[in-house]
Amino acid sequence: LIEDIAETNDELTEKYLEGEELSEEELLGALAQGVKEEKIFPALVGSALLNMGVHSLMEVMVEILPSPQERPPVKGIDPNTGEETERKCSTDEPLAALVFKTISDPYAGKITLFKVFSGVLEGDSTVYNTAKETKERVGKPFFMVGKEQKPTDKVIAGDIGAVAKLKETSTGDTLCAPDAPFLFPPIPFPEPILSFAIQAKSRSDEEKISSALQRLMEEDRGLKGKRDEQSKVLITSGLGQLHLETIVERLKRKYGVEVELQTPKVPYKETIKKKVKMQGRYKKQTGGRGQYGDVWIEVEPLPRGTGFEFEDRIVGGAIPRQYIPSVEKGIRGAMQEGVLAGYPVVDVKVVLYDGSFHPVDSSDLAFQIAGSMAFKKAAAQANPTLLEPIMTLEVVAPDDCVGDVIGDLNAKRGKILGVEAKGKNQIIRAQVPLAEILRYAPELRSITGGRGTYSMEFSHYEEVPPHLAQKIIEESKGEEGES
Repeated sequence: LIEDIAETNDELTEKYLEGEELSEEELLGALAQGVKEEKIFPALVGSALLNMGVHSLMEVMVEILPSPQERPPVKGIDPNTGEETERKCSTDEPLAALVFKTISDPYAGKITLFKVFSGVLEGDSTVYNTAKETKERVGKPFFMVGKEQKPTDKVIAGDIGAVAKLKETSTGDTLCAPDAPFLFPPIPFPEPILSFAIQAKSRSDEEKISSALQRLMEEDRGLKGKRDEQSKVLITSGLGQLHLETIVERLKRKYGVEVELQTPKVPYKETIKKKVKMQGRYKKQTGGRGQYGDVWIEVEPLPRGTGFEFEDRIVGGAIPRQYIPSVEKGIRGAMQEGVLAGYPVVDVKVVLYDGSFHPVDSSDLAFQIAGSMAFKKAAAQANPTLLEPIMTLEVVAPDDCVGDVIGDLNAKRGKILGVEAKGKNQIIRAQVPLAEILRYAPELRSITGGRGTYSMEFSHYEEVPPHLAQKIIEESKGEEGES
């Protein structure tokens, strides 16, 4: 370590080679200079779980990291011209501050933390949020010292401050002087790599989950949450197992919501493989006015990813115009639950080409039911099949683990797209069914000894192999029986 530090300074290198002892002051000075010139990158060890290493990090920041005044001017965009501009770390420059964190406080409400790169943020003033294109009224700012809030009249260039109750501002936004707009480049946040279904342990907490999770997402940009449209289950995604376990603990401690994590269900879909014509006829007489709707449709498969198309080919008034939307509505409703396992139906074209009506008994509801009946019967005879989501996976792993990683992906029905060298690592790109990599994070950690990372994104849907499809269908029907 001493040799590496000495190599950043010619004078120290000479003294070191001559066997002279280097003082602590000389080493710290050279280390600070090496960090400033980006020749040395210190690595510190810590544990968020055990709350270790924070004080060491703070000492290193004070001793060897360059002060804001030593850094070059920050670059950004002038929103008026779209051209790149810069600001020096000086109180003489117009205000430019970057919001890097948002906290939800049970007493103060929303707290916005920011760093002032130039100018001065005065208390009880108006600032301009460039990202949101709106003005915000700033109250009295303060400094965060642990959990303690120390009020101040202003926050100057180089300082980190906080302010409460900004309505529109969120993490990554730029706050600047209204008469001198400035926009920082967006902060690159890591994408979540592990997802779980999140469920309340008690019914009384179910309504609280969404709002509590939304507040945590405002604080933590590495956390994502959404309700699955198909299963209606709340899915939360994070940067790893520990990250999500911490979120569970914070939900309990901060909001009093007890939850448990469950492996999410795969969002399968259904489609058809051949063209079929089918009638849907709904007739009901219960005394007085009845119900009558009669339709003929043709269903045919569409290319993968197309979705749904509806075509009206009714001629000669076989079905009055006002009932056509009702037929389509009924078909769309039937598509929400496929005939195989109850998954949504996609990539289908439906042509409405004939039908009949009753001048008294026909209604929107009758044609809606007729359309639904026709589609369900047609789908059952159109060679229905199950589709599964395919993910594009990018794995970064050390050279000595590449063979094991590729072998594991092949065993997961993956298709290797390519391998590319990156330093001492290899980047493996593959397409893999989501069902095979729901718990990939711990598996990759085991294969690579904790040295591998990965990211993935949705690519497309593919037909599930027949032997697996039958198993999925049986499991789905078993779950329906239990419920």
